[in-house]
Amino acid sequence: MQDIQIQFTLFSAFYSPLISTMSGGFLEAEGLNPKWSVAPVGVSAMDALKNGSAHVVQSALSQGFAALGRGETLETTHFAQINEMDGFFLTAREPDPDFNWKKLEGAEVVLFGGGQPLIMFKYACHKAGIDFDKIKAINVGGAAAMDKAFRSGQGQYVQQQGPYPQQLEEEGGGHIVAEVGRQIGKCGFSSLAARKDWLETDMAHAFMRAYRKTRAYLNETPAADIARAEKDYFPDISEAALTRCIATYQKLGCWPPHAEITQEAYEATMDIFAYNGALQARYSYDRICSPPPD
Repeated sequence: MQDIQIQFTLFSAFYSPLISTMSGGFLEAEGLNPKWSVAPVGVSAMDALKNGSAHVVQSALSQGFAALGRGETLETTHFAQINEMDGFFLTAREPDPDFNWKKLEGAEVVLFGGGQPLIMFKYACHKAGIDFDKIKAINVGGAAAMDKAFRSGQGQYVQQQGPYPQQLEEEGGGHIVAEVGRQIGKCGFSSLAARKDWLETDMAHAFMRAYRKTRAYLNETPAADIARAEKDYFPDISEAALTRCIATYQKLGCWPPHAEITQEAYEATMDIFAYNGALQARYSYDRICSPPPD
């Protein structure tokens, strides 16, 4: 059994295509023993690729946009998709079956203060035809701080990835009213990255065999079974909340069976960043992406 080092930028059920390579036993079936970690706050998971402490990381295409914008030469590449849609939810304090995005104008919303989560959220507001500048944004830090702030009474709404809003809902502390991904549509939200030379290794080919099987599993297996296998990775989340979260992501189509980062999803992500003024130039697909190993 060969150790494979995996690092997450963020850890949530949204990244089940990578988590389930471990929880579903797919990596072990290929002779790989997964060792996983989460990047420290303020540190890019890409650094783990550069210093050799990780073989594969969960990242995003926007990392490549930023690096090329700084004039860097990329030794890393994005070789497979994780999610082909934004995975954030909007949670309100009270049930609102008639929610529409116009209600956010003038409301206090606990939001990520920057990066891709905010860029995507602003684009969702644009698609919904509302003025983001009319939202009273509350920025308190990362995901844990945001959850704590909303639970303590700040904001009328909060932006979160699953399964945390499902857990909040189960505890009676909030009610999910919108899925941000449904508003935005298909895009290259998050991806797997590695060093270019690693993609030529036997380990990379073994990893990719496991990953393709995992994506099929996520589309063919009941959410309850996936949640049961993943539960140990989420000790503070109930199995019921995790099940509802995974079922929602399946229904949204966040995890289509194909592993490749499509040109369509890539272009959509550049469109979103260009709208926000966060793209210095449009970069050709092959400057940031590579096809996955066979």
